[in-house]
Amino acid sequence: MNPSAIVIGAGVGGLAAALRLARAGWNIQVFEARAEPGGLAGGVTHEGFSFDAGPYILLDRPALEWSFERLGLDVSSHLALLPVDDIYQVQSADGACVRFYSNLEKTAAAFDDRWPGSGRRYQKFVTRMEGIARALRPMLQVSRPTALGLIRSGGGRHAPFLLRSLASVLDEADLPAPIIEAIAIWTHVAGQTKSEAPSPLAFVPALMHSIGANYPEGGIRRIPQVLERAGKAAGVRFQYSVKVTRIRCENRRVTAVETTSGEQIPASVVISNSAALDTYLQLLEAPPAKLAGLQKLPLQTPGVSAYLAVQGQASPPYLQFRLEQRSERCRLLIQPQAVDSRASANGWAPARLLAPMDYEHAERVGASGQLAYLDGLLAEDWWRKNFSAVRVLAKRIPEQWGSEYNLYKSSMNPVMTGRFMRQGRVAHRSPYVGGLYLAGSSTHPGQWVSFCMISGILAADCVIEDAN
Repeated sequence: MNPSAIVIGAGVGGLAAALRLARAGWNIQVFEARAEPGGLAGGVTHEGFSFDAGPYILLDRPALEWSFERLGLDVSSHLALLPVDDIYQVQSADGACVRFYSNLEKTAAAFDDRWPGSGRRYQKFVTRMEGIARALRPMLQVSRPTALGLIRSGGGRHAPFLLRSLASVLDEADLPAPIIEAIAIWTHVAGQTKSEAPSPLAFVPALMHSIGANYPEGGIRRIPQVLERAGKAAGVRFQYSVKVTRIRCENRRVTAVETTSGEQIPASVVISNSAALDTYLQLLEAPPAKLAGLQKLPLQTPGVSAYLAVQGQASPPYLQFRLEQRSERCRLLIQPQAVDSRASANGWAPARLLAPMDYEHAERVGASGQLAYLDGLLAEDWWRKNFSAVRVLAKRIPEQWGSEYNLYKSSMNPVMTGRFMRQGRVAHRSPYVGGLYLAGSSTHPGQWVSFCMISGILAADCVIEDAN
């Protein structure tokens, strides 16, 4: 009889793990609390317009292709990946505007026009980051990177780089402050400072200018849809609108999962694509005492988001950031029609306005304060200037993200600080409970869709290895 396993959650990591195991001959049952797959990589529809729920750009196509290949799929056969040529800009309150194109020379030339000499230094920085990223890439494809593995892969000389902060790496680039802040804009989105952020965030420009940025035609949700369809074809059984509330154990080994209806389903192998903290601190009936430290990890809020229908010509770039002076928080306008013309209908087009919030602040002000913050963003003028008309179709605040997506304490995951990355994140194979495995962004050094797919594959590989 074929071995069996239960997967908790049909996010990208869970879908990848389920498909990987099914193709290896396992009987797989997936329980998903929501009515559809994808989790934060899924989508929402308002008044006929389709929006991404979470991620909004793909910056690591090779990782996506590697993941699809490991799952027996071909990216080009299932996804139309649209290139994003005019990627993003960061507008500061003092008037400085930094813009990034996929073309390195075009980007550097624009920098030189504003800050003479900065273009050459930026190109030198990108070339260096591209080389380090290429050398370290094999470390993304193993479950537990080690110093010995790093040396064997040829990336050993870059080990000191991994011990540094993003701030120290950017300081060496000798670039004007507005460019530095624009490169580091992703730290603002993640709610961390440059001194806390891990050095690999400096790879973003290298990825943009070498591999390029992409957006799936039809939105990010197309990726989990492809994985679900392939999973069903491979025999994976999906149960939607069924939430797992408990992982039962005996003698520190998984024995069953329990659902909201009280049903207990026997299982000796469980892969949880629920948040790692949720898995350990809420789903386990008796969390090991060693896990108490997980409660102290800083959390990242999903922030606030407004889903819009707009009229007027989309003005590139695709992503438009607004960074307030002396602020660690940014705002972001996302315009899908700047990349995918089919997103528009009847003279209207979808757009999304979002902003991160400090987790502790969001918890302190509660739903009313979160909504007031979002309404304040909607009242700002900077994002409206190219639109002749705007309709607010829906709003979402952290508290709603938490309840609608079953997030642990209304958080996306622990903040990926440099320290968290270096200490190994959360292991795919639980060292505390036999038969328990974890997949998702908190188990891998990144929070993009491709990294979650890799995480699911590596978790499944741990299962197969242990079974053999």
